[in-house]
Amino acid sequence: MTNQNIFTVSRLNAEVRLLLENEMGIVWLVGEISNFSAPVSGHWYFTLKDSLAQVKCAMFKGNNRRVTFKPKAGNQVLVKARLSLYEPRGDYQLIVESMQPEGDGRLQQQFDELKMKLAAEGLFAQASKRPLPEHPQRVGVITSKTGAALYDILDVLKRRDPSLPVVIYPTMVQGEEAAIQIAQAIGRANARNECDVLIVGRGGGSLEDLWCFNNEIVARTIAASQIPIISAVGHEVDVTIADFVADMRAPTPSAAAELVSRDNSHKQQAFSQRQQNLTSSVLHYFSKQQHRLDMLSHRLERQHPSQRLIQQAQQLDELQIRLSRAMNLRIERQRQKIQRQEHALQLHSPVHQLNQQHNHLERSQHRLQEAIKRQLLNREHQLALAAEKLDAVSPLATLKRGYSITQDSQGNVITDASQLSRGDHLVTRLANGEVRSTVD
Repeated sequence: MTNQNIFTVSRLNAEVRLLLENEMGIVWLVGEISNFSAPVSGHWYFTLKDSLAQVKCAMFKGNNRRVTFKPKAGNQVLVKARLSLYEPRGDYQLIVESMQPEGDGRLQQQFDELKMKLAAEGLFAQASKRPLPEHPQRVGVITSKTGAALYDILDVLKRRDPSLPVVIYPTMVQGEEAAIQIAQAIGRANARNECDVLIVGRGGGSLEDLWCFNNEIVARTIAASQIPIISAVGHEVDVTIADFVADMRAPTPSAAAELVSRDNSHKQQAFSQRQQNLTSSVLHYFSKQQHRLDMLSHRLERQHPSQRLIQQAQQLDELQIRLSRAMNLRIERQRQKIQRQEHALQLHSPVHQLNQQHNHLERSQHRLQEAIKRQLLNREHQLALAAEKLDAVSPLATLKRGYSITQDSQGNVITDASQLSRGDHLVTRLANGEVRSTVD
């Protein structure tokens, strides 16, 4: 066996860390949070678990600032993380880059995966977009027949171009069956070929409400349509896969109706169309560049010296926690020692002995008056000395010199500002009385 085949522990852990980071890369993981800790450094440490296993996680403050909720024990979350190894202890762990509640996180992950897949196939490319007819002869509307979106579209068309014929293809726009019905309605409109432009959409809602417009079947049906399609889903801030695939995106159903209707603002309509085309092109370009940036960032992270700094920051947090525990233990031991000494001092108090001497003095007063006086003076002198010694070690004397003792609402002595949190109630004992306060 050569020396090259003999590993040190630190070399082994370093090799295993590189192996985990390079082979596994980025992983998505769902689990329940437990043992959540947030030291003063701003980093988060916690455990993700399910019914059979658990894994340690670290999320550093540069990433956890983007989390939109306060994690706590029991939360079900979806995380994006890198597999790594904490070399000083040999513990394998996850370095978490993003965190979302499980439900919203799963939908967002599916959205991003489908978006990247369809973008790679070219379904978002501007070259595949069909131009809208300059003067539509008949408009098709694919939406719910009872939804507010339909009435908004019809109101706009009636106001701007009452003579423009409208064909309504009613369909569900929410729920498990909605995606299939929307795709069938688009296919039916193409088969009948009675309209020269289609508006597909609905009113606003949550990500889950709009999810049928993020369905792959709907996206591919829109891309295959021979009739130009305007996607008009939700409000202006809502973005769906249908918006990227459609020939044009309208921020609202009403805006879609304005795009297809004729009035004196046809120049503005042409400008809006060009603007929408430019927006679609920019979104497609940004999507491709973001994907490339993510790949380059991941490669850079694996080779960046910040990985060593992150490990050292985690080790520093661990040492700070151990130091704090050791200091608290030392203080508690000293407090218990003082209590034992105070108890022993009380047991040896001269008060009981003086009472016995006083009773003996009364019984023998007529015979030993002068002797008892001398004895009493001697005892009083001893008592004064003992009292002086007692006063020297008394906590009250310390308080009289201007010191004070601060305790929390459970009676714990406060020795370090890191023990405190905003809103804690404190009691400060002085030589005479006490002061109650609240941390702000």
